[in-house]
Formats: sequence, structure tokens, C-alpha cells
Amino acid sequence: MNYELIIIGSGPAGYKTAEYAARLGMQVLIIEADKAGGTCLNCGCIPTKALCHDAQLASLGAVQDFSSIISRKNAIIEQLRTGVEALMQTPGITMLYGRASFADAHTVVVDGNHYSAPHIIIATGSCAKLLPIPGIDLPHVVTSTELLNTNHVPKRLCIIGAGVIGMEFASIFASFGSQVTVVEFLKECLPTLDADIAKRLRKQMEHRGVTFYLQAAVKAITSDGVVFERKGKEQTVEADIVLVATGRQANTSGLNLEAAGVACGRQGIAVNADTFQAADGIYAIGDVNGIQMLAHAATFQGYRAVNHMLGRTDSIRFDIMPAAVFTNPEAASVGPTEEQLKASGVAYTVHKAFYRANGKALTMNATEGLVKLFTNQADCIVACHILGAHAADLVQEVTALMNLGCTLSQLREIIHIHPTLSEILHDLS
Repeated sequence: MNYELIIIGSGPAGYKTAEYAARLGMQVLIIEADKAGGTCLNCGCIPTKALCHDAQLASLGAVQDFSSIISRKNAIIEQLRTGVEALMQTPGITMLYGRASFADAHTVVVDGNHYSAPHIIIATGSCAKLLPIPGIDLPHVVTSTELLNTNHVPKRLCIIGAGVIGMEFASIFASFGSQVTVVEFLKECLPTLDADIAKRLRKQMEHRGVTFYLQAAVKAITSDGVVFERKGKEQTVEADIVLVATGRQANTSGLNLEAAGVACGRQGIAVNADTFQAADGIYAIGDVNGIQMLAHAATFQGYRAVNHMLGRTDSIRFDIMPAAVFTNPEAASVGPTEEQLKASGVAYTVHKAFYRANGKALTMNATEGLVKLFTNQADCIVACHILGAHAADLVQEVTALMNLGCTLSQLREIIHIHPTLSEILHDLS
């Protein structure tokens, strides 16, 4: 068969792009080295959110058997993976399992067989980044992949890194009853979030029993725990399990990128920021290019790449990219932080509203929360950062309005259902 497009990797970037391209009439070959659905489905977003759900129930006093929690998580993965596999049987798509490497700019090799196409998309995702810390290879040191498959709740869990992965797992296992300690090199958790939101989230997690050591440099991991230096003093945290959550790095090993003329830097494969081209006819989308390590970003980068191949135009706004942290409570954002706005020198106005004044929040016993929305001199919404119940859903509404160039005055004239959390957006002062 003659393929018009070869996609390497079947995570959200790969399988949704394959479906989109096939819908537009392209003949697609998608190659997967492991399991359909990629990291997001099998050992990332989906299983983590399944545990977040059960952790929320646990925080409300529900008694659950941990083995049942893991079984439910695995059943969800299996159900969704089966769905992806079925989708990849759509007319126009051929799915092949095996590890691909480039023979040249238009040909990849899988198990000794050569496959060619005028267009190739690299969507191989990312893996956990492990720092060169003494003791990192000890048996009780894990990444998020292994912790998602644990068969017990650790009594003492130490997490190295307070980014999205570290904070979500800290929230989950604190709810399940672990004694959780987070060791972070930077001065605050979640550096990509608005500093006010990040600090408030950390304080709320501290109230739930999570201990944070900020501006702490890990020196070693021992059989008993983690050794770090903070304010010139060496300290040790005892732990039964150590989760290393120090970021992720692009999966490029074995691709033989040199044969295709594709360059790779520290962040991942170098691409054109508009079309995501890495070389003539070759595109790199999702985590592997290191631009925005978000599943939804990966999917829409794939749509843009296919549109570019076919000469189609679109109105996708990659500068308006929502993101969420599924801790308890949630945090979510779209647009620049207040710190970034200050640094840019652009005039802005900040508007705030609090969950404690919202009727629905009171009925949910979810009064801890804050909305920060930013407008420019023309009253247009330029950013929004939220901490509180269903923050991701509220930010999604703001994201839609930002894509339409909405002003705060226009938002205030949009009727919202009562009682809902989204009415908080009407309370912005």
C-alpha cells in the first residue's frame, strides 16, 4: 500500500491526528512501539485522574479497598485502549506494532521492513527525566509509571519535585493516608502557575498534612530516605517510597533522526513553531518537541501539521493554551501569569473573585478558592488563573471567550445558570 502519511507513536498526538488525516482522505500508517494510547492513556493523564477521583472520595471519608481502586483504574485504561484500537481500524488507517527508525527522510524501518510516505509525523512522546542523583537506582525509587501500578499505599512517601506530577501524586497519596513530603529545588511549587495561586494551593495541601521543603537541593537517596541541603544545612527525610518527579524528556532514542536530517536539542526535536516541521516533509508534535507538554496541545499540533500538508488554513490559537493541575483543590490557568505580565511591561488590570461568596461552592463545602482574571487596556481578557473546585472547567469557559476576543464587560452580560460555580466569573471586581 502507498501511504501518504506515516505517524510514529499512537498517543493523543498520534491517534487523533491519524483519525483527522484519514477523515480528510489521507492514507495513514501509524506505528506504535508499545501500547495504543501512549503515555497519557496507559501511565499518565487517565490513570492519574482515576486515582484523583478516588482520592477525592477518600478525603470525604469514603472507605475503599486500595486493590479495588487500582482495579478500577486498570479497567478504565483497558476500556479506553480498546476504543483507540478500534478507532485505528477506521478506513484509511493501518496500525502497525513495532519500533520505527528512519532510513532516510521519507522512509522508516520496522522489524526489517521499509515503509515510505511523503509526510512523516514523529509523535513519540516523552519519558520521566531522572537526575544524576546518587541512589537514584535503588529499588524503592520510582517514577510516576511505577507508582501508578503500586499494590499498596506507602506509609511514608517522599516526592522529589513539586511540578504538576509531583503535586498531583502528593494530593492523591495524602488523601489515601500516606505521610507525604515534597522536596523542591525552586522557591515555590508549580512555577508555571501564577505565584499567588501556587502559594495558596501549597498552603491548603500543608493543611492536609503534606510537608514541603522548598529551595532544597537533593544530594542523595539512601535506603532510608532522601538527603537534601536547605539553607546551608543538610537534612534527611525518611521514606518507604521515593517518587522522582523532576520533569520529562523527549523520546527520541532509536529513531535514527540523523538519517532524516532532523535536529534534536535539549528540549526535544527542533521544529518550526507555526507548522511543527522538523525538516522537509517531517513534523514533530507533542511532548517530543518539548514546546508544550500537554496532551491537548499535542492533539492540536497534529491537526495543524496535517492542515499544513494539505494546504488548509485554520484558526487554532496556540498562544491561548489552557492547563490544569488535578490536585485537591484543582488549579488551572490560561494565558500569562501576573509575574509574566509585569515582566512584559504591558498594562493590565487584575480582577479577583472568591469561592466563599458563591452559593454553589457553599453547598459543595468547597469555599476555599480564588479566581484571578487579567484584562488589558481595551478590557479584553488576556489571562485567567483559578484555584478551587472545578477550576479546569471554569478556565475552559474563559479560554473559549479569549479565543473570541471577549472583553470582561461582555462576559458580565452572558447569562449563567444559578446556582453554579461559573457564576464566580460574574463576581470579578
